[in-house]
Amino acid sequence: MHWLYLFSVWVHILAAMTWVGGMGFLVLVVVPWLRAGNRAEAGKFLRETGERFRMVGWSCFVALIVTGTVNLYYRGVRPADFARTEWLHTQFGRAITLKLSVFVLILLMSAVHDFVIGPRAVRAIEADPTSSESARLRRYASVLGRVNALAALVVVALAVTLIRGWPL
Repeated sequence: MHWLYLFSVWVHILAAMTWVGGMGFLVLVVVPWLRAGNRAEAGKFLRETGERFRMVGWSCFVALIVTGTVNLYYRGVRPADFARTEWLHTQFGRAITLKLSVFVLILLMSAVHDFVIGPRAVRAIEADPTSSESARLRRYASVLGRVNALAALVVVALAVTLIRGWPL
């Protein structure tokens, strides 16, 4: 069974790298490039890129949920542990609880960004890239995406604490 755990950890890390790396690419490369270019073409490019990355991102979320569950089970964590005060006060229990809480927040922000704000922003940009509505929605989608990217980095830091412990 140890090979299953190692495989699960490997897939978990690959899914996290793909998702966080993809978000980094969008925030650091695609969005600045679009701002510097033709606003009329930006809407179409952003829509197509967003739709493709949405499939990748949500596939990564599914992989992270499945492999994260397997990894916790292998490490001896059971659902009942989340109701046990003594376990929740351990360094590992705190790190897991915080990591899962931030991950749930990421899922919620991603859903709002991917299925509500993002599509509205793209439609507004495609209709009139110079309108105040497209600017407002673009800004909102951008802030939400950046907050989500920062939350993802927090999850990565918490993952390190699971293995290496808290720095203090």
